[in-house]
Amino acid sequence: MGQSGTAFTEERARAVLAAASVPGTAPDAAGARLLALGENAVFAVGDGLVVKIGRDAELLERAEREVRIAGWLAEHGVPAVRAATPRARLVDGHPVTYWARLPEPVRPAGPADLAGLLRLVHALPEPSGPAAPALPPRELLGGVERWLRLAGDAIDPADAAYLRGRRDGFAAAAAALAPRLPRGPIHGDALPRNVQVGPEGPVLVDLETFSTDLREHDLVVMALSRDRYGLDPAAYDAFTAAYGWDVREWDGCTVLRGARETASCAWVAQHAPANPAALAEFRRRVASLRDEDPTVRWYPF
Repeated sequence: MGQSGTAFTEERARAVLAAASVPGTAPDAAGARLLALGENAVFAVGDGLVVKIGRDAELLERAEREVRIAGWLAEHGVPAVRAATPRARLVDGHPVTYWARLPEPVRPAGPADLAGLLRLVHALPEPSGPAAPALPPRELLGGVERWLRLAGDAIDPADAAYLRGRRDGFAAAAAALAPRLPRGPIHGDALPRNVQVGPEGPVLVDLETFSTDLREHDLVVMALSRDRYGLDPAAYDAFTAAYGWDVREWDGCTVLRGARETASCAWVAQHAPANPAALAEFRRRVASLRDEDPTVRWYPF
């Protein structure tokens, strides 16, 4: 829900877009092309602009940090999306950021493209200096309460209570892990969908979950993609070969995988009030967790 309690739909996002502006530009909400609708609504506007609208005002701080992260990555030569304006804005209760549109992709991004970018990110030092972004710990489970709250009465209260219990258990287990890799900057949502391959090569996008924590967080995402979302095992092997290590060899992989499954299940719940398909997917996911059945296929949403 947004500040007004209105469901975050494409219609709502277009209303916010119509109210937003950037110097020298008047976004055409009706003519804007919706690129994504999830935690954010992302629109292509005009010839070279992308406008990103957050679900609610609670995400303003994260949106502001994402803009600073883009500048920090540029300083370190990491191929990543660049902000078009230096600050996030709050428009009608929603954080709004503006981005330079990337060239059209020359091909779909693959796991090996992602692995190459992760190697660059994982080689970065901690940000330093007065203008550097302050990277938080990766609060993988930090959004669970908010997502369940947004789901409201659309989901079974027993399922919400179950996920809260899983959250607490995995949070404690994750805090006790001994990592194999050095801690440091991570992307936080390392999937090929967050990579775009343009004429000059792969570029990292969607920087809002950048944090500093166990590097293994970024690698478990693809292991879960293989096991839950139907990623071809050969594609996963290409990812591990390009990165240079398979996180499944690490004893802590099961814990981080369980934490991410919990978060991913709760994330879908926030869409349930306005989308029957999201409710069906949420029920599929939570049932598989209750049944302790790792073979149940989950579907991206």
